[in-house]
Amino acid sequence: MSGTKGPSGRLAVLLPGLGAVATTLIAGVDLIRRGKSRPVGSLTQMGTARLGRRTEGRVVLLRELVPLASLEQVAFGAWDAVNEDGEQVARRSGVLDAADLEAAGASLRAVRPRPAVFDAARVPRIAANHLVTASTHRDRVAVLQQDIRDFKRDLQAERAVVIFMASVETLQPPPACAGSLIDFEAGLDRSDPAISPTMLYAYAALRERVPFVNGTPNLAVELPALQALAREVGVPIAGKDFKSGQTMMKTVLAPALKARLLGLRGWFSTNILGNRDGEVLDEPQAFRAKEVTKTGVLDTILQPHLYPDLYGDFTHKVSIHYYPPRGDDKEGWDNIDLFGWLHYPMQIKVNFLCKDSILAAPLALDLALFMDLASRLGWKGIQEWLSFYFKGPMVPEGLYPEHDLFIQLSKLKNTLRVVAGEEPINHLGLEYYGEDLPLPRG
Repeated sequence: MSGTKGPSGRLAVLLPGLGAVATTLIAGVDLIRRGKSRPVGSLTQMGTARLGRRTEGRVVLLRELVPLASLEQVAFGAWDAVNEDGEQVARRSGVLDAADLEAAGASLRAVRPRPAVFDAARVPRIAANHLVTASTHRDRVAVLQQDIRDFKRDLQAERAVVIFMASVETLQPPPACAGSLIDFEAGLDRSDPAISPTMLYAYAALRERVPFVNGTPNLAVELPALQALAREVGVPIAGKDFKSGQTMMKTVLAPALKARLLGLRGWFSTNILGNRDGEVLDEPQAFRAKEVTKTGVLDTILQPHLYPDLYGDFTHKVSIHYYPPRGDDKEGWDNIDLFGWLHYPMQIKVNFLCKDSILAAPLALDLALFMDLASRLGWKGIQEWLSFYFKGPMVPEGLYPEHDLFIQLSKLKNTLRVVAGEEPINHLGLEYYGEDLPLPRG
């Protein structure tokens, strides 16, 4: 779109939660911009888009199609409930090897977290020692807002984006005050205990007119009150829960089953994980929060109400097990019981030996750069075009979320094409079937 404000100056990427994903992101950006590695897994850095017809041969990098901030413009700040700098966290997390830790050590040491807003009842497995001391919600919000201003000043940044990646909170119902902004702010005034730290971070960011991304299954900008605030102040929001490993594979395989009209009897998914995320999710109510986003994708993709004979009665089980020896190397195992012609049974088994933070870090980078673009475009509220990145993508009221990874990617790229003044691509190709082919009207 003409008139889009360019990405001048620095962009502060602010991270509630200086853990394995955050430090892998910080180290990766440092190594990549110094030419010591490549941005594998990042659409903003390596992704391309075709423009026009296939016969034109026009293919461009996404970062050349639209005015994204460069890696040289990115600077990091963080909050955490544990008082360790980025290098200490990275060494403890065990994601990066010794050579990368050494090469990125200075950039990691430079990120010292500010004290976090934290509720031990919601994240009971963390030994917190670095907390905001304010005693009321309003005072906690004021501290976070001042932190955001201080981050921008200290990092010499013109703009900021908050990417929430702190620990998963135990599953709680939405606060009764979350139905409207007036009620939510009244809840802040009385320090309603149903308002979580994640919600306080989101509220503070929006009040500072900073885009907010929820990379966890915690409740935050999914609440009507905070969506109303985002629209009121003209700020983009996105979430929730990064789609990085097993669920990403699920949103690839399920569309294939539906496309070929293969029936499903059951889908069993289990994970073993040994990092801090795994320890937190070992708490049953924390796992319940994750389970909601991990199990919600199949019904939307398979549409059992439209295909009752194929998907009307399948079993879907998901589990996560904390297994310390595995560290950040997560193993996701899926057994899929399906049936085909004449109802003969078949199986698919997938064993995904992945590195949790290696998969999630480029998603966080892309979201920071895309949300900064959305902010400069003047877009506000839910950014559904970024559903590609989330297990539980938000959608405007009255719509159902699209979980098919390839439909999500098509929507994302077509959005960027339109921003750049190019035509979206629908892959129809009727013009190739004959010069006199009548096209449908109406």
